[in-house]
Amino acid sequence: MTRPDIRPFYLAILLLLGLAAAATLVAQIEGERGVPPIASGGDFEVSGVKVDVAAPNADAARYAGWRQAQRTAWRMLWTRTNGGTSIPVLSDSQLEAMVSGIEIQYEQSGPTRYIATLGVMFDRARTGQLLGVSGSAIRSPPLLVIPVLWQGGAAVSYESINEWQKAWARFRTGESAIDYVRVSGVAADPLLLNAAQTGRRGRLWWRVLLDQYGAADVVIPIARLERQYPGGPVIGRFAARYGPDNALIGSFALRAPSENAVPEMMDQAARRVDQLYTQALLSGVLRPDPSLVIEEPVDPDSLELENATEGMVETVDMPTVIPGVATFTLQYDTPNVASVSQGESLIRGIPGVRSASTSSLALGGTSVMQVSFAGTVDTLSAALQQRGFAVQSSGNTLRVTRRAATPPAGQ
Repeated sequence: MTRPDIRPFYLAILLLLGLAAAATLVAQIEGERGVPPIASGGDFEVSGVKVDVAAPNADAARYAGWRQAQRTAWRMLWTRTNGGTSIPVLSDSQLEAMVSGIEIQYEQSGPTRYIATLGVMFDRARTGQLLGVSGSAIRSPPLLVIPVLWQGGAAVSYESINEWQKAWARFRTGESAIDYVRVSGVAADPLLLNAAQTGRRGRLWWRVLLDQYGAADVVIPIARLERQYPGGPVIGRFAARYGPDNALIGSFALRAPSENAVPEMMDQAARRVDQLYTQALLSGVLRPDPSLVIEEPVDPDSLELENATEGMVETVDMPTVIPGVATFTLQYDTPNVASVSQGESLIRGIPGVRSASTSSLALGGTSVMQVSFAGTVDTLSAALQQRGFAVQSSGNTLRVTRRAATPPAGQ
């Protein structure tokens, strides 16, 4: 009796398994997973402006409501910046020239009535001089944002669209002292910037990752949602963490009365987390990790070895500590390429400076230099002032600018 040939059956099974594996891999990188961050320039934003206007028709009511929102927002912006006294009175045409956009947060329009909650954006170039505000003197180096949301016992970042990711995509970073590097969560982002990545401690993979996204370090805002019962209140517990070591800066809790109020709670939480990061920057706590700077090409074999042993043996990088030597962050203007080498050479010439290297380069703007100095921040500040710099200090961060030349007497 001839035995039937079963090889085609096995080949079909192998083909199906291969197709299933390929589909699984494609599913990991495709689909609706990302929310593009909004464009965040330096405009001043005033949100939550409520208007209730009646007019002969719907169009006139909306136009009158927007004008009223501009006037209200201008008073709110002035009070926030300079206090509530002596608010300059501007005409509607002057305000319209200063407003760069209006965001509709909520609106309800009738035949003769317009009710809305609006956000008004004022152009910084046109408004800043009148307000007496030119911008933040202290600016962080680029920091990659990986927002992590815990709910239902599972953590997610860019693997799928979630309210915490949406809140950071909506957050306007123009007025923040933190230079956030936000991604859209598409292509390879869900594979590289997932929740598990925030638990890595090894520096080699972090160096490659940060270099790919043009960042100097990473910040990890974490949200944990606890639902009391279906349709009921939602408790949000939030934490601001940073660096590969997942160091804690601060935490707080908020409460949303219902599921519909969760997006508003997330927006408020993002603003408060930004305040925690800003305070940490000004106090010198939030500083880039020098071990994340790529000084030599990364050996691919070493990277594969680290990935293979990740989670098996926990290794701790012990930096070499030189007694009496501290690391300071120095922000300086770099209008061109020559100014970078000139700035580094000048700093290295200060007695007590052991090393000075630019960790974040921004040609035409403000670059960041890491300086190892045998002395205190006051001693370094005094040495910089003797060399013709104006110095602003905040913790271990120094902002230096060239003093304007003083003309001789009688001129």
